[in-house]
Amino acid sequence: MVHEKIIVHPRGLAAQYTDSSAMPCLLLLLALAFPRVVIVLMYLFSDYLERAYHSLLLIVVGFFFLPLTTIVYAWIVNSHHAVEGPYLVAVIVCVLADLGLIGQGASRTRRSN
Repeated sequence: MVHEKIIVHPRGLAAQYTDSSAMPCLLLLLALAFPRVVIVLMYLFSDYLERAYHSLLLIVVGFFFLPLTTIVYAWIVNSHHAVEGPYLVAVIVCVLADLGLIGQGASRTRRSN
């Protein structure tokens, strides 16, 4: 739900803006649906991945094999959290999701042959 707020400027001018608190949800859904696209965009337009991974090789391997895990680990490192507790659970869930996505594609290929 988008809320409109009116802010009164010190000079008496009124400014109207919308609360975009739903935007992070949209970005999360895009990352879940298209993680490889998000990795490419993050690599091209920010240094978010470079701050988390000190080697381009790790980013490339993460792009092909564990894209969700690559994004979540970069988020954890850039948020200055240790990979423990709930953050470790998030990484484990992403690894399982990534492996499940790879496994379903491989099982479909085997069934069609």
